[in-house]
Amino acid sequence: MNKDIKCILCDIDWTLLSRKNRVLSPFTIEVLEQCHKQGIYFGLASGRPIDEVIPVYESWGLSFPCDVIICMNGGQIWDDHKKEFNEFYKLKKEWIREIVEMTEPLNVNPYMYYHGAIKSMKDDEQIRQSAIRNKKSLIVANDIEDFASEDNGKIMIRIKEEQMEEYEKYIKKHPSPYYQEFKTQATLMEFTDRRVSKGDALIKYCEMSGLPIESVMAFGDTTNDNLMIKNAGWGVCLLNGSEDTKSISDDITEYTVEEDGVAHYIKKYLLK
Repeated sequence: MNKDIKCILCDIDWTLLSRKNRVLSPFTIEVLEQCHKQGIYFGLASGRPIDEVIPVYESWGLSFPCDVIICMNGGQIWDDHKKEFNEFYKLKKEWIREIVEMTEPLNVNPYMYYHGAIKSMKDDEQIRQSAIRNKKSLIVANDIEDFASEDNGKIMIRIKEEQMEEYEKYIKKHPSPYYQEFKTQATLMEFTDRRVSKGDALIKYCEMSGLPIESVMAFGDTTNDNLMIKNAGWGVCLLNGSEDTKSISDDITEYTVEEDGVAHYIKKYLLK
C-alpha cells in the first residue's frame, strides 16, 4: 500500500450505508473528520445522479464539503475545489429503445432519472416507493417512444435477488457494441454507454486535478465498483461485497458495512 494516500473514494450504498441504516455512524463521521484534518481528500462514487448525492452527503453533517463526487457510475464528475461539473457519454435514444425491447420478455419495468424525476415504462408499487424514497416525482411513459424521447445517462431495472443470475445470463446473450450492463446491487441491473465507469471517471478526475492516481484509496462492494478499485492506487472491497469484486481488490475489510467496515479500515491503516 502507498503510505502517502491523498484521497479516499467511497461507493455509497452497501459500502458506507447499509440496508438497515441509511445514515453514517458517529464513528465513521469521527474517522472522516480526522482524515480531513490530516489533509486527505474525501470523495463519493455512486450510481446516483448529482442531485441525489449532494443532499445525502449534506445530511451527514460533516464539517467540510465533499472534495469530489463521481455520479451516474462515472457519467458525471463534480470537483468541489474547482467548482466544476462535467458530464460524459449518455445512452442514445435508439439504444434506449433497443434495451427496452430486449428486456421485455423478462417482464421488468425499466426506469431512468429524468429531469429531477423518475421516468418508468410502467406504474407499479416498487417504482412508486423508489420515487418516494428518493424524494422524486414519478413520470410513467405513454409508450416506448415517449420513454426514449431523449438521450439519458442510464437505464435501471429491478430484479428479484433469486432471479438475478438467470436474468444476467439472458442479457449477456444480447451484447451490444454501444452499451453495457452490470449489477450495482443484488437486486439492481443498470445499462450505460460502454465508455462509462467509475474507474475511467477516477482517471479523468486525477488528470483534471493533478492528483496522482496511486495516492487514491477506493472502497466498493460490487461489480460497478470493480474498475474504480482496480485503477486506484489501493482498492478495497467490503467484507459483505460480491465475490467478483473481492477477487480483483488489493484488500478486503475485516468488518461489514453494518459494522463500519470502511471506518475501521481507514483508522487502522491511514490515521496517524
